[in-house]
Amino acid sequence: MHYLFERHDSLDDPIECFIFDASAEVFPVKPHWHYFAEFIFMLRGSAEMTCDGTSYIVREGELIVFSPSAVHSVFSADGMPPLYAVMKFDMLGLPRHSSYAPSLRDIFMYARSEGMKIHFDAGTAEAMKCRETFSECINEIKEYRYGVDVMLRSRIYMLTYGIVRQWIDDGLNIDNCPSAPEDTYGIENITEYIDSHLDENIKVSDIASKCHMSYSGFAAKFSERYGMSCKEYMEKMRIFKAEEYLLFTDHDLNFISQQTGFSDCSHFIHSFKKFRGITPKQFRMRKKQGTK
Repeated sequence: MHYLFERHDSLDDPIECFIFDASAEVFPVKPHWHYFAEFIFMLRGSAEMTCDGTSYIVREGELIVFSPSAVHSVFSADGMPPLYAVMKFDMLGLPRHSSYAPSLRDIFMYARSEGMKIHFDAGTAEAMKCRETFSECINEIKEYRYGVDVMLRSRIYMLTYGIVRQWIDDGLNIDNCPSAPEDTYGIENITEYIDSHLDENIKVSDIASKCHMSYSGFAAKFSERYGMSCKEYMEKMRIFKAEEYLLFTDHDLNFISQQTGFSDCSHFIHSFKKFRGITPKQFRMRKKQGTK
């Protein structure tokens, strides 16, 4: 199964929303799997999509959802190149907000094990406002305005819980969904802990202990899962958080370096320039001037 793995940069693109035009892209999309969820809404034409060995014909106005780790593919159903909207995101990036319900990822994995439907007809997709949701998410990413992450997640929550409600109506018993305690960490969800403690002086050895792993074992597994070392991950995430401060606030560099966990302002400037090729001040000025 590993040769089918598609690596996804969940750091640069924790949420992806775009239109896929099969006439202009590499097509068909051969069987593959990844750690993030993928939703597809058909805009024009039809496609034959497979998921875990089952084939579906998805037509205009219909929705299909692929849970994390599901092997799936996309081919033309009639010889013509289809046009469809895609939404990809890491479900571990959608925190659980209710104490009575399992996380969305747990629910989707449970629904997959129970054989719940993943292909929704046009009427159901319209009731869940799929067309509007996909369009709004794509526009949010294009415009990239203040609060883009919150706006994207709010729309994804609406759609995913709409899907869960459909499954419940079809007989899925959420009470039977296995759910790991929130303070139990593994390679799959350790980034939740890291992201919430970036402003602290956390060490890789401490993070490894949270996963009940040795330093060397954790380092190897983390690198395999995320394509970089844990130290590189933390530094990169600090850069992303700093970019939000630079884009959407007027705080000075000292304040930003403190809030994002850098040891001092000098370290912040050096790391930022290493990743972005320009200083934080230059980055802020270019964005305000509307240049790249």
